[in-house]
Amino acid sequence: MIHNNEQNHFKFSPSTWIIPSGLIILIWIIFYVDNSFHLHLNEHGIFPRTISGLQGVIFSPFLHGDLNHIASNSLPLFILTTALIYFYRDVSLKVLGYGILFSGIITWVIGRESYHIGASSLIYLLVSFIFFKGLRTQYYRLMALSFAVVLLYGGMIWYVFPQPEIVGESSISWEGHLAGLVTGFIFAMQFKTPDYVKDIQYEWEKPEFNPQDDAFMKRFDEDGNFVNLPKLEEIEVEQVEVSSEPIQYVYVFKENLEKKNDD
Repeated sequence: MIHNNEQNHFKFSPSTWIIPSGLIILIWIIFYVDNSFHLHLNEHGIFPRTISGLQGVIFSPFLHGDLNHIASNSLPLFILTTALIYFYRDVSLKVLGYGILFSGIITWVIGRESYHIGASSLIYLLVSFIFFKGLRTQYYRLMALSFAVVLLYGGMIWYVFPQPEIVGESSISWEGHLAGLVTGFIFAMQFKTPDYVKDIQYEWEKPEFNPQDDAFMKRFDEDGNFVNLPKLEEIEVEQVEVSSEPIQYVYVFKENLEKKNDD
């Protein structure tokens, strides 16, 4: 059973897939152009605590170092952005826009002196927001989404802490991941979402329901046949109260004007 509020808020529209698809296409075009013409766009990423490095707050989510980097970010980014727009349509653009801005600024403040690039900070932002917001709403559909996100991406939590210098992982920006996680949590606490109506649960759907104690169910036998009809004395008949006051009739005399005119 789908309530009217679910029809209004949980509604699939073209924007549900167009925005995530456009985002993925854009980062792949930038990656292709950068590698084809050797533009070295990575230098436009976040370089902490420098004026020139502030440009990376906007540009860094669209820049990637190599094919493995962009490939590993593309699918999670598409799935999480789609889920965000479908389940949190009213605040989705705020989460994406402000999320890129604030997580980038936090990375610029706490990051190592190196170029920080990639959409992973945005992915951590989306994971954090969807998880904490679902728990905060206490609505079963959104809570189920939160647990699904944990099941799929819960292992990412280990990459928000400083990592030892491991071959192939030394370039991971844990600062960007941490910035996205913190920003998503703050947004989940601050951004308001509708109060979703809980499903109506009828008496016979409750675990403690006992058919033998129900007056209506007593009218049926074990085979489902309608038996044990109610007696007449069990049927309550509403008594109509008759007013004891006499009814007064008022007569008004109206002269026949047509007959008077004929005379």
